[in-house]
Amino acid sequence: MSEAIDRRARKKAQTRTSIRETAQALFAERGFEAVTIADIATAADVAVQTVFNHFPTKEDLFFDGHTPWVEGAAEAVRHRDAGVAPLEALHAHLVDRVAAHVRQLGTREGRSFDSTLEASPALRSRERELHHEAVNRVTDALVEAWEAEGGAPLVPTDARTAASVTAAVWLAAVRTLIVQNRRVLSGQAGAPADTEEGEAVARMVADQVFTGLGSALATPAAGGLQRIG
Repeated sequence: MSEAIDRRARKKAQTRTSIRETAQALFAERGFEAVTIADIATAADVAVQTVFNHFPTKEDLFFDGHTPWVEGAAEAVRHRDAGVAPLEALHAHLVDRVAAHVRQLGTREGRSFDSTLEASPALRSRERELHHEAVNRVTDALVEAWEAEGGAPLVPTDARTAASVTAAVWLAAVRTLIVQNRRVLSGQAGAPADTEEGEAVARMVADQVFTGLGSALATPAAGGLQRIG
């Protein structure tokens, strides 16, 4: 019985992977809007309902496997090393995230993914929804981290409000940096030297941005929050 269950699970996973890879190849070739679920089902040799069984929407098909950033920032806060402050962990993760995006744009696949995304209003709308989800996850992670400190001097008085503001501002900053780099670099040839230089510049700019944000948050406003480093 267990072998039969494992075999079904493997087949289901293989079918899902085949559908995703087929769809993403079609999106890269024709553009997102030009491809229908029926096109994907035909190319993958499955029924239309089978596609929907694995992916509720066409947008889910496009982004599947490409959104580690949705949970990544929150996980960086939750699984930070001992002695590392929540904002330090978030800062380091977001700098790495910006650099990784520039590095991705040095590949043909990365440029194709981003150019398809930029050309589709539906995909850009879905990306904004995913960004909002990431903000909510980071908010929850920061609240957990700060409340675990038990009201220590470096914890904000109102952890939920501080976490919401911090998550919204910091992830808006990283989104801006990523979109700017996407538009600047997606048309380049992507030679390794250019990619390395672009990554270094993106890392430096991101580090400066998040250092500035951290400093602003660490400065108590009149009657405002305590330091939240």
